[in-house]
Amino acid sequence: MDKLKRDILSILAEDSRLSAANVAAMLGSSEAEVKAAVAELESAGVIVKYTAIVNENLTESERVEALIEVKVTPQRGHGFDTIAAEIAAHPEVKNLYLMSGAYDLAVIVESASLRAVSRFVSECISTYENVISTATHFILKKYKVEGALMQDNGGGRLSVQP
Repeated sequence: MDKLKRDILSILAEDSRLSAANVAAMLGSSEAEVKAAVAELESAGVIVKYTAIVNENLTESERVEALIEVKVTPQRGHGFDTIAAEIAAHPEVKNLYLMSGAYDLAVIVESASLRAVSRFVSECISTYENVISTATHFILKKYKVEGALMQDNGGGRLSVQP
């Protein structure tokens, strides 16, 4: 990957709302070059999605998030990929990572309630043949997400903004 594409990725990772013209100005490049590079990065699957980070501490959302650690037996010839793909197919799953340590997979899920997360673990994750065990941790409050501090206007405890 050339320097221009690496620089574009770095800038867009910080603020994906920037226009091609703004990115071009920051890099001393042309808008056409930036648009072409971004299009190539998107078509190659390097840029997967543009998204916003929402401070749920300031919304009235009642959604529940949990980190589920999953220990699995890897499959011959496929390792962890097959079970990871099966777990990732569930709409509740927001993120899924292969990890080192006591558990193999870290699964971040979002659901309507604690009971719904519990049901997802017991009726979906635990039923896979290769799943040995799970440990569920409910996310109570987010302090920092993707490098951005979550300001808490309610208690005034966090005063630093991104």
